[in-house]
Amino acid sequence: MSQQKETFLRIHPHDNVLVALQNLEQGTVINFEGNTFALTERVAAKHKFAINELKPEQEIYMYGVLVGRATSTIPQGGLLSTQNVHHASEGFHLGERKLQWHQPDTGNFEGKTFNGYHRADGSVGTNNYWIVVPLVFCENRNINVLKEALVDKLGYKKAKSYEGDVEQLMELYQAGKSVEEILNADIQAAADRPDSKRLFKNIDGIKFLNHSMGCGGTKDDSDALCGLIAGYITHPNVAGATVLSLGCQHAQVSILQAEIAKRDPNFSKPMVVLEQQKVGTESELLQQALKQTFAGLVQANQTQREPAPLSKLCIGMECGGSDGFSGISANPALGYVSDLLVKMGGSVILAEFPELCGVEQELSDRCTDEDTANRFMHLMTTYNAKAEADGSGFYANPSPGNIRDGLITDAIKSAGAAKKGGTSPVTAVLDYPEKVIKPGLNLLCTPGSDVESTTAEVGSGANIVLFTTGLGTPTGNPIAPVVKLSTNTAMFERMPDIIDINCGTIIEGDETIHQAGERILNYVIQVASGEIEPKAVKLGQDDFIPWKRGVSL
Repeated sequence: MSQQKETFLRIHPHDNVLVALQNLEQGTVINFEGNTFALTERVAAKHKFAINELKPEQEIYMYGVLVGRATSTIPQGGLLSTQNVHHASEGFHLGERKLQWHQPDTGNFEGKTFNGYHRADGSVGTNNYWIVVPLVFCENRNINVLKEALVDKLGYKKAKSYEGDVEQLMELYQAGKSVEEILNADIQAAADRPDSKRLFKNIDGIKFLNHSMGCGGTKDDSDALCGLIAGYITHPNVAGATVLSLGCQHAQVSILQAEIAKRDPNFSKPMVVLEQQKVGTESELLQQALKQTFAGLVQANQTQREPAPLSKLCIGMECGGSDGFSGISANPALGYVSDLLVKMGGSVILAEFPELCGVEQELSDRCTDEDTANRFMHLMTTYNAKAEADGSGFYANPSPGNIRDGLITDAIKSAGAAKKGGTSPVTAVLDYPEKVIKPGLNLLCTPGSDVESTTAEVGSGANIVLFTTGLGTPTGNPIAPVVKLSTNTAMFERMPDIIDINCGTIIEGDETIHQAGERILNYVIQVASGEIEPKAVKLGQDDFIPWKRGVSL
């Protein structure tokens, strides 16, 4: 006999709204804590409705925190929308340290290890990549030439190709078919060709990190770019690097070298640095780059996977294309993963500061000392003030997709997003692009923009990223595996080519948050050992977007 599924949920005892877990039609009778009322209009799954009548300017609570105010009367059983609710959140101040947390049972993970790449600085990589990166956008073309020369020949070209599709379209055109006939043609997908044989068995790939920065912007942005690139070069998932510089740009080689030394004073990885204005001709530059990169690959190929404790994992927690189920399924499941890993001595990164708006007090109270709490509040305040000065603010963070699927204020989105950080104390607060050096939960100042934030988390040391999505997004990263988790089953079934794990089981009552968290961590261990290749890696989704410190929410 199947268990009856819940149709709505109150997330926290202090909340005065309910979340629809299914589409609920107008007139649906709601029985809640002895109170019976009918919905005044249709409430789609993921959206919220009022438990009691809400007067204009009355506070609205979800997750136990203030998330908005009513702009007009919302009747009992009435739908909350952007037409009758506006963003609101509590202020915050330096409070008492609240360091008690719900320490999970880690018995199921005792003695477990992953097979990773051990580095001289004591870190352990989940992959072994060589990176090729420009210090300035002027070198992007030369980076692309190196990519064309190296990737296929060395066996790193992805199997999926649409060249066969284009050939079929060409044949139809040459046969005199009309545009309508071409559009209606049944193109037979070509079978994926097997991966080329890799020359270097212990190198997972060569990654090319093109970008649009390095000169022409602010000096602070170019300095931060050097710090970010240094974070990638010193990253445990990176075996070595080739760096191309023009020579006259703001992002100088000397700045990059200083940033590398800050992160790894005894840096010993193979690194090729070439400056075009010193070398001379483009041909000479590229020949030197190819020869020296190949020599570096020979050296990097000597490293092999070996067992490592789970404490060597540093997981970045990310979300993108969020929906009204994010904060009650996938995000709290990641929060449990966070708590499991922290208890075992690992590191977790929670970023996206615009999506922590409204939960500042809780997070600052969880900081292990007052200096850490003050730094978090300062970064939040100055970031939001800069955004407001430029005509925006954290309140403008939700995207049209977020709003359509139930996240109608930034505070609603933020309260759910913060669940990825679990309940453990905050051991460090980092400003972009600083490196994680302390185990435990680290808060990293990044924008809410998911690609910029993922890029930053990896630059700070995340050797795996867990990425929740309710709407679907193909985002990945060049050097760190990005594991996608769906908040709902419908999206998981609709987009199986980009989603790895379904957390809709929590919404449907088939799995608890704790069960899902343990399932996710077991999957992470397999990914970290190279036993499973996440969908973003299979697709070659190598997104790399440095953060321009101007306003990006």
